[in-house]
Amino acid sequence: MELQIDRERRELKNHGTYSFPVNLSRKKLSSYLSGAFPWHWHDEVELTLVLHGEIDYRVNDSRYLLHRGEGLFCNADALHAGAMSGEIDCEYLSLTFHPRLLSGFEGSVIGKKYVEGIVNKKGLSSILLTSESVWQQAALDSLWQIYGLFQEKPELFELEVQRLLLGIWGELYRNYGEEAKKALPEDLEKIERLRAVLTYLHENYAKKLTLEDVARQAGLCKSECCRFFKRQMGKSLFDYLLDYRIGRSLSLLQEGCTVTEAALSVGFSTPAYFAKVFRSRTGRSPSEYRREGGIASP
Repeated sequence: MELQIDRERRELKNHGTYSFPVNLSRKKLSSYLSGAFPWHWHDEVELTLVLHGEIDYRVNDSRYLLHRGEGLFCNADALHAGAMSGEIDCEYLSLTFHPRLLSGFEGSVIGKKYVEGIVNKKGLSSILLTSESVWQQAALDSLWQIYGLFQEKPELFELEVQRLLLGIWGELYRNYGEEAKKALPEDLEKIERLRAVLTYLHENYAKKLTLEDVARQAGLCKSECCRFFKRQMGKSLFDYLLDYRIGRSLSLLQEGCTVTEAALSVGFSTPAYFAKVFRSRTGRSPSEYRREGGIASP
């Protein structure tokens, strides 16, 4: 599976509908290339609950190792990514919803008093949810209940989902509302620099890129750019670009492109080098991937 994102790393997936902006999905990290979904962001708030395994979850400058039964609040517009921890797959619930589901019409008292103060506070990008806190465990239980509602679609489905989300948000505000007002902004310059580099890589991955070009986007010298990227991403800039190019090639192979066409389309200089990197990332050759229907190994 490949995460669909635009040039600015905004996710293109529909998170529900305009009239009911909620989406819930049950996922496995093994469905993504290399067992990870890439850095991206969206206008919606996201709640995650780990069902099995572990996930190495990153939000802006924060990093979490989530275990079974734990979850995470990821605020709107926050950059985030997730990866398998070790060899064990991770199955999890992902619930996304637009804040207007809670606040209703623009300028409402609920929106101004209880929602905007958290959503618009850049210093509160994420909150770890565990069973050690009574209200956090209740929030995770509510998330599981919402999953059941999506499975069954009972009478009053939308009202029940909204009721449970309002309950979660009420506890979130009760425990973090005042803290959010006092929270210091995160290092926005660093986060925006990372956005700029990622945007440049994903707009130009099919071209021959130089370190000078990337460093220019970050406003750093070449050596500092490499160190900055490694600190933020946990891998070198070169390895990240290779992973991204391989990820982009998957859909091309699924659509029937030849190995040579796919290789050249995503920025590899030769099909042989493409095949070598592809096998190292997926455990099979590009030709095998095409024949087997585009199911990548974790």
